[in-house]
Amino acid sequence: MKEGGRKQGAPSPCAACKLLRRRCAQDCVFAPYFPADEPQKFANVHKVFGASNVNKMLQELPVHQRGDAVSSMVYEANARVRDPVYGCVGAISSLQQQIDALQTQLALAQAEVVHLRVRQTATLSNHGLSPASPSNSGSPSSRLMGSQMKPVFDMDMVDHTSLGESMWSC
Repeated sequence: MKEGGRKQGAPSPCAACKLLRRRCAQDCVFAPYFPADEPQKFANVHKVFGASNVNKMLQELPVHQRGDAVSSMVYEANARVRDPVYGCVGAISSLQQQIDALQTQLALAQAEVVHLRVRQTATLSNHGLSPASPSNSGSPSSRLMGSQMKPVFDMDMVDHTSLGESMWSC
């Protein structure tokens, strides 16, 4: 492939030239980034930014930065087609709202765990067992097995090995 151009003797014009109904020159600035087999990619970018503006932006950038610029324009254009008012900011806002809701759910679940632990401790105290006594220094389940009581909630029932780090990694 020639630097900044299209393949030697390529029979079909790039998606941009095809949409704009013009001859695709050998040094077409659009050809490396908008191949003929992806017409919707340029159609959305053209609809949002305009071919002239995209051409100016690409011409002003060094060749090694053009691919990233096109990728950003395509992303924003696709977001604008889905949400004409907010574009990708709408998607970011929606994701932020989801994060907020999930953090609230997590806080509620953590509060419930604390509540159940307090309740379990109170149940143990009512039956004459001290959670901190040396004879009951094991897990809550081992303390309860000695008293023949069933736990209200037992954290030892959760298999911590199956909750690997990968679930929370980005």
